[in-house]
Formats: sequence, structure tokens, C-alpha cells
Amino acid sequence: MRLLLGSLITFLVAAAVGLGATWLTLTRGVAFGSLNIGAWTAWPKRGSVDIDPYARANIARTGELPTGLGDGIAFYARSDDARHGFDGRCTFIVSGMTPAARYWTITLYDPEGKLVANAIDRHSFTSDEIVRDGDGSFAITVAPLARPGNWLPTGGVDKFVLVLRLYDTPIGVSTGTTKEGPMPAITRKTCS
Repeated sequence: MRLLLGSLITFLVAAAVGLGATWLTLTRGVAFGSLNIGAWTAWPKRGSVDIDPYARANIARTGELPTGLGDGIAFYARSDDARHGFDGRCTFIVSGMTPAARYWTITLYDPEGKLVANAIDRHSFTSDEIVRDGDGSFAITVAPLARPGNWLPTGGVDKFVLVLRLYDTPIGVSTGTTKEGPMPAITRKTCS
């Protein structure tokens, strides 16, 4: 009887730990083989046949269509460079340069992966439409209130995610290095 009870308790603890770890991995976006550059994180193998089982389960759960390995790579940022979480009531500046890419987009999503609703229906910028400085760098203001220049409105949401997609780029193909070019810096300016 004691052996049976001990085995049952051991099984329940193991199942709870295993299922809990799987749930955390799937809901927090943690996956193996990540590439981190500053505040930006990408999973280069998400769009390939070498995808890990947790990333595959996350894609099945969210319904996201990952960028194919040969097409490009998507970088996600959930905080600024100082690790302050994104708050839609604050003002953040995304500035600098992107790695070499034929085309890129930067899009504002809520944590569930939906576009953030705002009054002007502006959800992203592309490399073709962004206003740049003389040296080719750019600055995007991510804020709840209108700003001059490149402005992405947050609509005052509690949290958001920025996704930088680089198309036809060498970064990620040779995974694990940052020698392909700089990533845009993300800094928090003000918070209301």
C-alpha cells in the first residue's frame, strides 16, 4: 500500500512539473536555439524543418505563420535595451540601423499577436516608407500621443510587442553571430 501511494504521489508530482514546464514554455515564447541581439530575440529555425517541438507547439497554439528560413527572419522585442517592459502609456524610441536586408518591416502587436488598435490605423513601418536621417539611420517614436516624424501609436495599451522582420538577409542563416550588422536600439524616454 505504501509503495502504491508513493508511486502515485511521484507520478502526480512529475506530471505537474512536466505539464507546468511545457505550459510556461508555450505561453512565454521560450524556445530553443534563440538568437539574441540587444533587446531583440529571434528563433532562426522556426521557419525550417529543424524546428524544435516546443516552437512547433507554440505555432500550432497561436496560429502564427513563421517567416521561412530562406525568406528572412523575425526578431521580437518585449522590452527596451534596459529591460523595461513595454508599456503603451510610455514613449519609446527605436533608432539606428538594421542589418543588411533587401526589405524590412517593424510592426506593433499586443501580447496575443494581434495588431494594436489605434485611431489612425498605423501599425507598422517598412524600409521603403520610413523617414531617414542623412546617414541612413532612422528613429521611430512608439508612443500613445502623436509625435512628429516616424510615429507608431500604441493606443495606450498595457503591453505590446515589436516585431522586426528582415527579408532576404544573411542574419540568422549563419545563426549565432551579430557580425551581419547592427540592430536598432530601443530606449524609453518618458512614462506617464
